Amino acid sequence: MTDLEDKLSRVLSGAAHRAPEAPDGLLATVRTRHRRRRARTAAAYAAVAVVLVAGGAGVAVNALGTRTAPHPAVHTTGHAKPADQIPPPVEKVWPQAVRKIPAKLPDGRAYYPQLLLDDHTLLVMTGVQDGKRQFLWSYDLRSGQPRRIAEIPATKGSAISAEGVTGGGGHIVWWASYKEAGAPRVARIWTVPATGGWPRRVTDVPLGNVMKEGHINGLTVTGSDVVFAYEKGGVYRVPLSGGTPQPVKGAERHHILRWPWVGVHRTEAVFRDLHNAETGERRDAMVKADEQVRCGVDRCAGVAVQYRTVKIERRRDSSGKEIKCGTRRCPDTVRAQTILRRFVRDRDGSQERELPTGFQMGDDAGLERFFKVTLTGPEDRSVLALYDADTGRSADLRIRPDAAGTMAIPDGGLDRLMAYPIKNEMYVLDLAAIK
Repeated sequence: MTDLEDKLSRVLSGAAHRAPEAPDGLLATVRTRHRRRRARTAAAYAAVAVVLVAGGAGVAVNALGTRTAPHPAVHTTGHAKPADQIPPPVEKVWPQAVRKIPAKLPDGRAYYPQLLLDDHTLLVMTGVQDGKRQFLWSYDLRSGQPRRIAEIPATKGSAISAEGVTGGGGHIVWWASYKEAGAPRVARIWTVPATGGWPRRVTDVPLGNVMKEGHINGLTVTGSDVVFAYEKGGVYRVPLSGGTPQPVKGAERHHILRWPWVGVHRTEAVFRDLHNAETGERRDAMVKADEQVRCGVDRCAGVAVQYRTVKIERRRDSSGKEIKCGTRRCPDTVRAQTILRRFVRDRDGSQERELPTGFQMGDDAGLERFFKVTLTGPEDRSVLALYDADTGRSADLRIRPDAAGTMAIPDGGLDRLMAYPIKNEMYVLDLAAIK
């Protein structure tokens, strides 16, 4: 089994346990996301989703355990959901934050935005899906000219050649998965100067069974070091100059939210409790028993839910024989949920505000402020909008489902960049430019 197959199998298996149980007759759908920080082969784009009717709106859960934009809600009344009021286009609402550039480099190569190196320089990657050599480029948003930074070294025994791309202090860093014959799998961390040069290996991070334990994530440059976390938990630090990764004291089970803030993943309250790995400061969020939240450094967003037990009608095949769930009898009931309210508030419980019905639960909000929201447009077509929790303003991102009904949702992230292609243009949003 290849590394990619290992990874895909693992996340799909994990999703089966994390996804909410849904009554018979509900829709199933497939979602894709435009990938920014992660750049692998196209097979990893697909995520199987299950739709649950919650408070009159479908909630989809993708294979990574986070909810994505659903198709129009399932309604038992037979009436179509009324169309929402669609806000103006994003370039009209926040013109200072939007750059529209060609979706391909001058030489015709497709590229994938990774991060903003500064206010006018975009780091992009080429060769992600075409099976060719991969390169990192800096793209000048003013002149439209790309400059090649480095070629990404080829991997062995893996389809993951550049993951978790990040930067800081004049350095660009990423990791790749390697599997030499007869040797254990490792996550190899690479670095290259942002000005360009030859990539240099920082260290090899031992990996166990990636299907059960995952790889690494949260890669961050801090001073002269690189920090990262295992997907199963545990934060480590290694010098950029090279060396053996050392565990960060007090973060043995933690994940990186935004360095130096680390925390644990609780089922219903992700990053509820935070620990500053450099100063020792703690930040614990106020969360009620009926709430599901995902917290940032300063705010938490989520839903209040009410659970109920739903009886399942036995399914039978054409001969009348009961259909089993694998090798066992299907359960008599499942637990369904109704969403009572959607909110964002400060960690101490103050400044709570209502969020729109279609906000992307489980997705990081840009700068802990900008939430992606799915609206219902004319003819029941989904419309993806961006909602500013500070001002209450919204903007149409111009993203629509394709002919197959699939909507490419920009990758979530806490940072300032949101980038996605529409036809022959790449929309580059710098959220930090919105005051």
